[in-house]
Amino acid sequence: MPADLARWARGGRPGPYALLADRHDGTVVRCGNTAAKAHAGDSDRDALAHRVRIAGAGALAGVLLPPLRTGSVHGRLASLWPYGVPVDPERPGDAPWEAAGRLLAALHSTPLDALPGPVPPMRGPAKLARALRGLSRTYPAHAPAGSAPEAAAVRAAARTLPAWTRGEAAPPPGGVLCHGDLHLGQLVRHPAPEGPWLLIDVDDLGLGDPAWDLARPAAWYAAGILDAVAWPRFLGAYRDAGGPAAGPPGCDPWPQLDAAARALTVQTAARALVKAATGRRGLDEVERLMVDACDRMASLPADLESAGPS
Repeated sequence: MPADLARWARGGRPGPYALLADRHDGTVVRCGNTAAKAHAGDSDRDALAHRVRIAGAGALAGVLLPPLRTGSVHGRLASLWPYGVPVDPERPGDAPWEAAGRLLAALHSTPLDALPGPVPPMRGPAKLARALRGLSRTYPAHAPAGSAPEAAAVRAAARTLPAWTRGEAAPPPGGVLCHGDLHLGQLVRHPAPEGPWLLIDVDDLGLGDPAWDLARPAAWYAAGILDAVAWPRFLGAYRDAGGPAAGPPGCDPWPQLDAAARALTVQTAARALVKAATGRRGLDEVERLMVDACDRMASLPADLESAGPS
C-alpha cells in the first residue's frame, strides 16, 4: 500500500517516499513537498470525501490545511495535501497551545452556510463507541469477576456518561463545525518550515458540540498529564479568540467541558488497555493516569460527577 500510495501521489510515477504512518485508520506517505493519505477502508467514503471538500472551503483558509486532490488507491479514498512540518515531540515546551486554541475558536465560529453542505456529524462519539467495542472484545464483560479490574473500571466510568457521548443517542441540538479528534499531532506549519500553524486530518470533522475539541486537553489536565501552565495558555487563547465552548474569561469552564472531557478520558483509557494487551505489556505512566481517572469517575456519587478540577 505505501508504495502504491506514493505512486498515486506522484501522478503514477515511481519515486522515493517516506512512510509517516501505517495504521488501521490510514496510511500516510510523504513525497517531497506533499503528503498522501489512504483513508481507512471501512470509512463512509461519501461522507469522508465531503469532509475533504469542506477543508478546501474558502471560509476555512488559514484554519485547515486545504487538500490538493482526491482519488482512490486499492479501493480506499486517497487524498493529497501540501506537506507541513508537525509539532516536534522532543520539544514539549514549544508546543503551540495558543495557536491550537485560536484555530479551534476560528473553526467553531465558521458560519455553516459558508461551507459546502450539508455538513456531516462530527465523529467523536462514534470513535468512543468503537473504543468501547474494542475493549469488550479484548476484555469480555462476562469474564470471571476480578479477572480484569481495570477494564471493569473503564466500563463503569463509561456508564456514567451521557448516552450521546457513547453514540447511543442523538447529540444535543445545534452544534458548530468541530475537528472531532484534536491533539497536537493535528497541527502543522505550512508553508514549511516556518509558516503559520494549521489544523490537519479531517476524517472526524463535522457538526457537533464544540466542547469535544477541548476535551482531550481538558482530560489531560484533570488527570495530571497536562501541566498547570499549558492548560490556561490553551484555554485562554481559545476564549480570547471568541471560542464558544468554555464560556467567557473568568468563568468556570467545567460545566460545559465536563461530559466531553470524561468521554475522552474513557476513550483514551479503553484504547490504552487494548494496546497494552495486544503488545503484551503493562500500562505506561500516562496510560495508567487515564485508567486511574476512570476509576475515580466510576466511584463518584452521581451529584458530583460533573465537578471539574479544583
